[in-house]
Amino acid sequence: MGMGSALETLCGQSFGAKQNHMLGIHLQRGILVLMTVCVPVAVVWAYAGQILLAFGQDPEISTEAGLYARWLIPSLFAYGLLQCCVRFLQTQNIVIPLMLTSTVTALIHILVCWVLVFKSGLGNRGAALANSISYWINVLLLVIYVRISPSCKETWTGFSRETFQDVLSFVRLAIPSATMICLEFWSFELLVLLSGLLPNPKLQTSALYIILNTSVIIFMVPFGLGATISTRVSNELGAGRPMAARRAVQVVVALSISVGLIVGLIIMLARNAWGYAYSNEDEVVKYVALILPILAVSNFLDGIQCVFSGTARGCGWQKVGAFVNLGAYYVVGIPCAVLLSFVFHIGGKGLWIGISCALGVQVLLLFIITLCTDWEKEVSISNLSPLCGFRCLLSI
Repeated sequence: MGMGSALETLCGQSFGAKQNHMLGIHLQRGILVLMTVCVPVAVVWAYAGQILLAFGQDPEISTEAGLYARWLIPSLFAYGLLQCCVRFLQTQNIVIPLMLTSTVTALIHILVCWVLVFKSGLGNRGAALANSISYWINVLLLVIYVRISPSCKETWTGFSRETFQDVLSFVRLAIPSATMICLEFWSFELLVLLSGLLPNPKLQTSALYIILNTSVIIFMVPFGLGATISTRVSNELGAGRPMAARRAVQVVVALSISVGLIVGLIIMLARNAWGYAYSNEDEVVKYVALILPILAVSNFLDGIQCVFSGTARGCGWQKVGAFVNLGAYYVVGIPCAVLLSFVFHIGGKGLWIGISCALGVQVLLLFIITLCTDWEKEVSISNLSPLCGFRCLLSI
């Protein structure tokens, strides 16, 4: 739900500028737009199995994946609402309730998964349904908090007709926001699809899925840093404090480097045993162990890019970020992955080396853009409109 990241810019800068009532308006616009977009996405999910078959994927894998996606459709709408609520609270620096509601939901999710997957006999369908139930529980908890908490008294004043007056301005920022995030996320998903075209597709797909799932787990740490810097930068720009925004970026970049080194060390130490958390097949576990060192490198780069991407969202540079991600992943990363895997026959390792190359290019480009930023100018522009994006790129 990349479109929801537009709220990081709009709500963050509005909160910094003390335009508190606008946060509720932006939240309602976000919900309106995301719920509308969920409808065509749900249609695609309903026919995911047929789409995978059309791309030449393994019939057995395609059928099972399509069935899972179909049962996951109810979670789509809940996830859209959840992303809007999370960003609404996050940009106000309200994070403890987010942590508590997520913890409660995770604990409930364990029970729901156990019942639906093992006791009901639904299997993968039960896992999808469990995700949907958990997302809706999380949404409900956050909605209750927003309605009753004194912390949201000034930012949530109820439903307003003002929501419909400037929806296009939200859409103009939401589309590049979604493009920026989806171009990155889809490239990782594409790796799993490409692995299905390699020799011994079951081994390749199983290993790449484990690596991707591991990547998602450890990505939560830099993702949190990205969310933090997005909030800080948008708040500081909205409040007219450019140097505070710049210092925040410097501090969080240093923090992300430290975290990346620590996580990389843990990955290297656990690489030979990690695969057993997902599979009891020695062949899969050994293959995962070969790819994990590459994952350690990509995670280090991913942590740095998360900070720079968060900075971009806080400033409203989503258009620039979209073009950066397009070039990094689809001009450099995916072609390198295909070349290494299918021409030089490196297999799954080649796919992940390609994505690491993409991350390196992404970090370099975002670093240059951030380094060349005129923070004083960003404050004046943010007070006028958070929708400007190409100004920094054009000044390089």
